[in-house]
Amino acid sequence: MITQSHHAESFRLVPATSTPVSPEKVASLLASEWELFTKNTKGSLAESARSMKSLPLGVTSSFQHWDPYPISIVSAQGAWMTDVDGRQLLDLSMGFGAMLAGHLNPVVVEEVKASLDTGMLFVTPSPISTDAAERICRRFGIDQVRFTNSGTESTMYAVRVARSATGKRDIVKVEGGYHGSYDPFVVSAKPKLDAAGDADFPTAVVDENLVAGNVHVVPYNNPESLEQIFAKHASTIACFIVEPVLENIGIVLPDAGYLERVRELCDQYGIVLIFDEVKTGLTAGHQGAAQRLGVKPDLITLAKSIGGGLTLAAFGGKQKYMDFVVNGKMAHFGTFNGNPLAMAGIRAVDKICTAETLAAAEALNQQALERISEIIEEYQLPAHTVGFGVKGCITWSTTPVRNYRDYKATDFGVAELSWLWSLNRGIITPPGLDEQWLISLAHGQKEIDILVEDFRSLAAALRS
Repeated sequence: MITQSHHAESFRLVPATSTPVSPEKVASLLASEWELFTKNTKGSLAESARSMKSLPLGVTSSFQHWDPYPISIVSAQGAWMTDVDGRQLLDLSMGFGAMLAGHLNPVVVEEVKASLDTGMLFVTPSPISTDAAERICRRFGIDQVRFTNSGTESTMYAVRVARSATGKRDIVKVEGGYHGSYDPFVVSAKPKLDAAGDADFPTAVVDENLVAGNVHVVPYNNPESLEQIFAKHASTIACFIVEPVLENIGIVLPDAGYLERVRELCDQYGIVLIFDEVKTGLTAGHQGAAQRLGVKPDLITLAKSIGGGLTLAAFGGKQKYMDFVVNGKMAHFGTFNGNPLAMAGIRAVDKICTAETLAAAEALNQQALERISEIIEEYQLPAHTVGFGVKGCITWSTTPVRNYRDYKATDFGVAELSWLWSLNRGIITPPGLDEQWLISLAHGQKEIDILVEDFRSLAAALRS
């Protein structure tokens, strides 16, 4: 079998040999780890019971919930958080990139405090927002940008721009891809396989509460499928929206040449290409994923990493598309758009997220990936490592994950154990089974050593 190579600017190392892990061993360890979890988190249990009365599921965003209850955090500084039980937790989630600068980064705090001396909200044009826009355009190599307040807003408006520019309505998205909670983007975000149909031409799975319009779903890393959809429906397709690197299902890397072919096909069929960089952005490098991977989209969406932890997002791109905001065919509104506090976050991030500082964080991430790969090989674990920019993950599969169907074939039992094992030992990664870590500007050698040695202890337990 010939394994498709991944993009040269990304990392994946799949060991040549491995030995299966006993399901009984995994089940036994999971049982003892859940017992340990409930023993050490009485404060979070109480807080969860309290919050359930006023918040659905006891959380402010549904992904934050897990059974029996999530960890409740009271404060954070640098790379560390403190929970209601007084435990110090190494944060390797970092808000999916929103905390790339680290919790309470002093430059971010300084800029926000300075902003509070001039105003919190003007709802008028301001040199402050113009300065931020110039910084974003310069950094990400785009002509114009508009600010929003969430990734969902940005992807929604980018699609509206594409529809206005083309006069067409249909959307193409990737199976397993997530672009926020706008109705079309929830289609086939994580569909059940019994409803998803053929792997090469997936059925669009639409929840009953969605009014999605016409959404075509294609597999990631399958340009042949994309071309057939384009050839058949180009007259009605406005855009193809895709994360350049999928980060909703672990980390799924583009095959070498895949994104280049996507760009060619969009040009050939007159379809707007939107890169959703809400999760990649500056976590991919100091100019984002598009420039790092060498493929220029028509429109780009940004959030999380560009704001230093403040509520902020953006969409922008080529002048000829952003002109549809100018001519009124795609009106874009928002009271809090470009507010001074959010713009302070952009100024701070622009100062601190340099090529040098992000390269240093990426070097630490690369070290973690390589050391964990050695442990995987030493213990012959059925797993491999994947990395892009300052993010990394352990994928519990002996073959590369190139799309959603590959992801669904990974070992979720061991993935759950890996996440819970770390959580019980003071390391918090995103909840759920799509475990990935993020090395922020606040992480150092100490934190990398903790991450690596934690995994070594899990490997030893699995083989004991």
